[in-house]
Amino acid sequence: MEISEKNKIMLEKIEKLMSEIATLAAKNADEAEALRIKYLGKKGDITALMNDFRNVPAEQKREIGQKLNVLKTAAQDKINELKEAAEVQKNAGSSVDLTRTPYPISLGSRHPLTIVKNEIVDIFSRLGFTLAEGPEVEDDWHVYSSMNFADDHPARDMQDTFFVESHPDIILRSHTSSVQARVMEKTQPPIRVICPGRVYRNEAISARAHCFFHQVEGLYIDKNVSFTDLKQVLLLFAQEMFGPDTKIRLRPSYFPFTEPSAEMDISCHLCGGKGCSFCKHTGWVEILGCGMVDPAVLEANGIDSSIYTGYAFGMGIERITNLKYQVKDLRMFSENDIRFLDEFTSAN
Repeated sequence: MEISEKNKIMLEKIEKLMSEIATLAAKNADEAEALRIKYLGKKGDITALMNDFRNVPAEQKREIGQKLNVLKTAAQDKINELKEAAEVQKNAGSSVDLTRTPYPISLGSRHPLTIVKNEIVDIFSRLGFTLAEGPEVEDDWHVYSSMNFADDHPARDMQDTFFVESHPDIILRSHTSSVQARVMEKTQPPIRVICPGRVYRNEAISARAHCFFHQVEGLYIDKNVSFTDLKQVLLLFAQEMFGPDTKIRLRPSYFPFTEPSAEMDISCHLCGGKGCSFCKHTGWVEILGCGMVDPAVLEANGIDSSIYTGYAFGMGIERITNLKYQVKDLRMFSENDIRFLDEFTSAN
């Protein structure tokens, strides 16, 4: 098919512009921008050709259109290349390293609860305990029934436990004892585990309480385990966590899953046991609950209580953190206030 004289002129212009673009040069970004306007601007040479393309006969549009697209792409690539080269040249004499991370860098810190949890886990790991974890969304059996909670126990009430509305047997765990149940049902003694994790209770949020908090529970089951073993382990923990001069005392208490049960106090490390406002002038501060595992719990989880005995203990990580750092408001732990978190940078 014969190409008209007008279209021949357009093809010649395309070839000429292709040659020009291949030899384009710019000393700086301004010159590169001027070239962009000259060729690709609204009144640019290539734009003018694109406008003339509408008059090309339909049978010749494909050939000429392809050449125009190649020309336009070549021009864009060349001008972008010139701009990048001009930017590199501009920064070549600068002392600024553009690949360097911005400075100063604001370094983060571990959350105080994480710091204390890691310290607790580390202490018990050195005493032979291994780490065990479980799901936060649990079933009633692992949270309550396997732990010897009666069907009418107050902890099952809606005031304490978060239930999944469509599945009343599914709840948010209210303690990490559910992890102990999962370990016991799958493992035969000897068992020695430490179980940290987040738990949930349906409580009003205040400076002293929250609807979620963190616990660490421990479990040791073997032959001939005694309350003396429990007391010695807890004494070692208290002295590792709060100092070698720390004393402990155990007071009788009640928990469904342990018998006998006790609550443990430590001597106030602020006043040395002499009495102050922090310990309410008693010289003692409560930190955890503990006791010998109830035989009914062992049997419910497939462990022969005539052969094995064990002890368990549990503590709130927030409680231990408060004692170490005197944080008076529990809400501070979950508000993500950078000023508060920055206070613990040196504790990492």
